[in-house]
Amino acid sequence: MTFSILAQDLSTGMMGGAAATGALCVGGWVLRGDTRAGMSASQGAAPSTMWGEDVLELMRAGTSAATAVTKVTQPDGGRHWRQLAALDRKGGTGWHTGARNTPWCGAIGETGLVVSGNLLAGPQVLDALRSVFIGTKGTFAARMLAALRAAETAGGDTRGLQSAALLVLSDDAPPLNLRIDWADDPVTALHDLYDRSQSGPYAQWLPFVPTRNNPERGHD
Repeated sequence: MTFSILAQDLSTGMMGGAAATGALCVGGWVLRGDTRAGMSASQGAAPSTMWGEDVLELMRAGTSAATAVTKVTQPDGGRHWRQLAALDRKGGTGWHTGARNTPWCGAIGETGLVVSGNLLAGPQVLDALRSVFIGTKGTFAARMLAALRAAETAGGDTRGLQSAALLVLSDDAPPLNLRIDWADDPVTALHDLYDRSQSGPYAQWLPFVPTRNNPERGHD
């Protein structure tokens, strides 16, 4: 029902996630992140928001993404209906796709990058997510948005799309947490919202917001 990407800039530590789905409110359901832990995407036919939060807790304590995914998913009797991807601070990845998720479903992972999805037009959707993110130049967020568009063009969610979201985290910048909870063309709406966030009063205000590496930052 959803496709998502989790990625990390291994040179800066910046990390993020993006997702789109043929249902409402994908950002609130799927994406979680903490620069002290990593990123998670919990989705599927019967997604567990607890999975996404629990895997972050384990990774913050030092557990690798792969081990954390196993620890969270294996005790859950409903795991066959769910899907989970995780990315830890070191670029490690882990994923689980339950067998009862609607085909096509699956995941692709490598150092610093994991893409996953279910109810997709086919494996080409995840191939597009991965390859376009890797091959696109520009800001980290812009590469994420380009990857979402490529996945949609490759067939995306077989129902079409209703919502899309972007979450980018860094210890040196405020969080970028953008959500389109419903729209006729949510990926375009997310692009437009991102553009608005990069200019005008909102962008001028961001340099005064505290960050993890500068928690006392504010107006003079």
